Amino acid sequence: MVSRRNFISGASAVTAAVSAAAVSKVALAALPEPVLQTESRTMPPLQPDNGRPYNPVVTLNGWTLPWRMNNGVKEFHLVAEPVVREMTPGFKAHLWGYNGQSPGPTIEVVEGDRVRIFVTNKLPELHSVHWHGQRLPNGMDGVTGLTQPGIPPGKTFVYEFVARRPGTFMYHPHADEMVQMAMGMMGFWVTHPRNKHPLIDAVDRDFCFLLSAFDIEPGSATPKVMTMLDFNLWTWNSRIFPGIDPLVVRKNDKVRLRIGNLTMTNHPMHLHGHEFLVTGTDGGPTPKSTRQYEVTADVAVGQMRQLEFIADEEGDWAFHCHKSHHTMNAMGHDVPTMIGVDHRQVVRQVTQLVPDYMVMGERGMHDMTEMEMPLPDNTAAMMTGTGPFGAVGMGGMFSVVKVRREQKPGDYADPGWFKHPPGTVAYEFTGKLPDPTRFAAEGGVSMAPAARPARDIEVKARKPLGHDHH
Repeated sequence: MVSRRNFISGASAVTAAVSAAAVSKVALAALPEPVLQTESRTMPPLQPDNGRPYNPVVTLNGWTLPWRMNNGVKEFHLVAEPVVREMTPGFKAHLWGYNGQSPGPTIEVVEGDRVRIFVTNKLPELHSVHWHGQRLPNGMDGVTGLTQPGIPPGKTFVYEFVARRPGTFMYHPHADEMVQMAMGMMGFWVTHPRNKHPLIDAVDRDFCFLLSAFDIEPGSATPKVMTMLDFNLWTWNSRIFPGIDPLVVRKNDKVRLRIGNLTMTNHPMHLHGHEFLVTGTDGGPTPKSTRQYEVTADVAVGQMRQLEFIADEEGDWAFHCHKSHHTMNAMGHDVPTMIGVDHRQVVRQVTQLVPDYMVMGERGMHDMTEMEMPLPDNTAAMMTGTGPFGAVGMGGMFSVVKVRREQKPGDYADPGWFKHPPGTVAYEFTGKLPDPTRFAAEGGVSMAPAARPARDIEVKARKPLGHDHH
C-alpha cells in the first residue's frame, strides 16, 4: 500500500535540518512528501510524467521512488527507518530500510539530471547515505566523519549533485555500516542515458534487484548484526524463494537484468535455457569487444553486473545463484551428514519417547521439501516452493524467468505454469534395461566376485635374517 504524509514543513524546520547542501528558497518552502510502500510484490514500472523521458526499470519485489520537479531539479525524499519486511509468505523480519521497505525504493534519473535527495533519519543512531559508483562532489559522497557529519536521529540532510554518467548503481549507509547494512539498508539507483548511446541498447524489459544476506535464527525476526560469514538467509531484494516473484517476459523480448551485490561473498548468477552478455558494470557499459556469451556470471562483493539476452525459448527457466547452499533457507551449519546411515533401530527406540520424532537426511535433503515438519513461529522452511510437477526443493536466491509467446508488451502479470507441448517433458522409461556391453567382456557383473572352487592355500613365513626372535 502506498501512503503519503508530511514529516516536516515550514522554512524554519527545514533550515535547521539541512546541513549537507544549500538549496534554493523554493526548495526550502517544504520537503517533498515522503512516499511509503509496505507491499512486497513487484510494482509496475513508474512511467515518468515529468522531467526527461526514459524507459523505466522493474524492481523485483520492489518499486521506484516518485519525485517532484523543482525549478529543473529532480527532488526525492528518503526516510531511513525501522521496517517490517515479509521475506516469504508466513515469515516477516524486523529490518531497517527506507520508505517502508528493505531494500529502499529504486531511484531512477536521466544522465545530466540535477538531483536533490532529502534524507530524513528516523533510526536510533547516526546515519548517512553513500551513492555507490557516482561521480559527484566529495562533500556529497556520504561517508560519516570523512565527507560529512552523520545525520542525527530526527534530522534531515540534503544531497545534491548532477547524474554525470549513465549506468547501474546503488545506495547504502556509510555510518555504522556493518550494523545498518546487516539490518537491510540499501537501495538501487539507475541513471538512464540522455541520448542514444553506442554501448547501451534499448531493451523491452529491464529488471533490477540487490543481493543481500541475513542471519535470523529460526523463530526470531531480527537479524544478528555481528555475523561475518555464516548467514542463513540469502535474498534478492530481501526476499527468499518462493517469496521472490517470477521475471515475466514476452517471447523474443530483449531483456536486461541489473544485479548488485551487498553480501559478504560472491554470487555466480546462472540462467537456464539462454545465453547472455555482460553489457555493463558499476564502472559503466562494457566495450563490445570484451563481451562474450555466458550462462553464469559472477557478481563479487560491492559489484554491479548488467546482463542482457534475447528471451527466445519459451518455458519456465530457473534463474539462481549457483552456490547450492545459497538456494536454501534458514540452513543450520552444524547439521551432521547422515546419508546412508541406518536409523531404523534408533527411530524405534526414540519414537517410544517422542512419538513425532522423524529422522532427517539419510537419503539426502530433498525429503524435507515434502515433510509436514513443525517449525517455530515466523520461520521459513529450508527448501520449499511447489511447481507443476511437485516440490521444487529450492529456497533463497532462486526464481523463474517465465517466457511466453502470448504475453502482451508491458504485461508483467504471472501467466501461471508453462504448458509443455506433447512429447517435450522428460518421462520414466519402463522397458527392460540392457546390460552394458563391457559386462560381457569382463565376465559378468563387474562388482561381483568370480565363482571359483575353494582350495587350501599354504602360506610360509620367514623370519628376517640377523634377528633372534623367541
